[in-house]
Amino acid sequence: MEKIHVLFVCMGNICRSPTAHGVFEKKVREAGLADVVQVDSAGTHAYHAGEPPDRRAQGTALNRGVDLSKYRARAVRPADFNEFHYVLAMDNENYQHLARLTTPETSAKLKLFLEFAPHLHERDVPDPYYGGASGFERVFDMVEAASEGLLRDLRTRYKV
Repeated sequence: MEKIHVLFVCMGNICRSPTAHGVFEKKVREAGLADVVQVDSAGTHAYHAGEPPDRRAQGTALNRGVDLSKYRARAVRPADFNEFHYVLAMDNENYQHLARLTTPETSAKLKLFLEFAPHLHERDVPDPYYGGASGFERVFDMVEAASEGLLRDLRTRYKV
């Protein structure tokens, strides 16, 4: 079976999208789907290209059993829409930026990540960068909830 590719996108690729990358990658491993699903993350802006995730994001994730240390920020590329089956924006601002990179053939791949957690009644994963530790905790909770929904969607859609 062809691998299913999932890309998480925020602005700088140092807080929200690497958190989603790590959480979802862990859920994929725990579900026994690591040979079927490939996960990556990127930013709509290249502010932090080549840098590791924010230390507060790494600390929050590590406290919850997810290691983000191996990830490095990169900018999203138009070609990502050809490679990935899911391109998941963390918020509407980044969604709008990404929408400009889609074609009629690839636009259906773009979604807001929280569409997979409708019970949260939120559309955007807030950027915790300028806040305190509680913001990173909240982001992690939201990412975990949406990751569960995404995994259900992936299993239903691709029969894995």
